[in-house]
Amino acid sequence: MTVPPNAPLVHGVTPDQVAFQRQELGVILGLYGRMVAAGEWRDYGISCLREVAVFSIFRRTAEHPLYRIEKRPGLRNRQGMYAVIGMDGRVLKRGHDLKSVLRVLERKLIRAVE
Repeated sequence: MTVPPNAPLVHGVTPDQVAFQRQELGVILGLYGRMVAAGEWRDYGISCLREVAVFSIFRRTAEHPLYRIEKRPGLRNRQGMYAVIGMDGRVLKRGHDLKSVLRVLERKLIRAVE
């Protein structure tokens, strides 16, 4: 088994998959709830893989995700382990702090009131 050099050790054992922690999910689901209330998003999916955890956001269930929020612990010491990726595959924001990375999506909530 090949393990990335920066993989976190839990009781001396490297994890088989990366997952979001409860606090991270709280931040993500807080934003998700606000966007659902605004009528922008309707569904989500979570994937926990060997090197990355992905929170996918959908407008409709049968579509490709609008956005992906990724956690890659292997990039923690470089450009940051959190990233928001758009539908076209472009990285919209990357960083070390999840809340600051998610601000790129919160801007979509701000609309002009007439």
